Amino acid sequence: MKKITQFLLIITLLAALLAGCAPAASAPQAITLTDGLGRTVTLDQPAERIVSLAPSATEILFAVGAGDQVIGRDSFSNYPESVSGLQDVGGSMGDYSLETITSLNPDLVVLTEINTPEQVKALEDLGLTVYYIKNPVQLDGLYPILETVGELTGHDKDAAELVDSLTARVAKVTETIAKAQDKPLVFYELDGSDAAKPWTSGPNTFMDQLIQMAGGVNVGSAMTDAWAQISLEELLVQDPDMILLGDAAYGMTAEQVATRAGWETLTAVKNNSIYAFNDDMASRPGPRMVDGLEALAKLIHPELYQ
Repeated sequence: MKKITQFLLIITLLAALLAGCAPAASAPQAITLTDGLGRTVTLDQPAERIVSLAPSATEILFAVGAGDQVIGRDSFSNYPESVSGLQDVGGSMGDYSLETITSLNPDLVVLTEINTPEQVKALEDLGLTVYYIKNPVQLDGLYPILETVGELTGHDKDAAELVDSLTARVAKVTETIAKAQDKPLVFYELDGSDAAKPWTSGPNTFMDQLIQMAGGVNVGSAMTDAWAQISLEELLVQDPDMILLGDAAYGMTAEQVATRAGWETLTAVKNNSIYAFNDDMASRPGPRMVDGLEALAKLIHPELYQ
């Protein structure tokens, strides 16, 4: 019995020594980043309660795996579908409910270029931590943003895997489109409520870039402004091979386009090459732009995807 007691005592002492030598659990590392306004933003640890004030920011947060940490969103965030159950903090006409936002007690509020520096300051004045995302200029400028949001939310690995997946998909489209024998002329309609002067995406817009990457030529690239109205006369001169309706979400249909006065002579109308397109995949600088690129490639060059 004495030997057993001594043995147990030795085991107890060894366990205590090992416990004393074991490293203490590391405290969460503070995160310090510079946002799109050049502001230094510091979090004591990855954000756990996040309010998003822009649809693109909401989509990015969910895409990097931080969806469960989002507790509030602007009125226009509609993807993924599950965001409908989150607290709506406003946003119509740029009017957000600061009272609602503060009541959610967020540890991070994410804004983008649809928000103003004044809104950033108003939120800061309430003692909230705000991170402002500057929109990328090119598609590949999206990837560092995804990695940054991953770091802010503790999803570095998820963000890195997402970037790898997106770049692989873009590379696949590039490889496929390289086999194209021609470059169809594409007219992208943003708003056709005035059929004589429809709005379109001009040069250096994401839609302009995506159409080019998908093996087409954007009619709007000949315009001066990023968002411009094109005259029917100019449209008739350019005579697009294909019409894409970014305003399909607002009720515009191929049938309506075909009955517009003067449009019946367009090649796209005569060949019934008029297609609805989800403008969110081009106007929101988030991961779904790659979905948009793939969709465009299949529309513009269906022969390569048979």
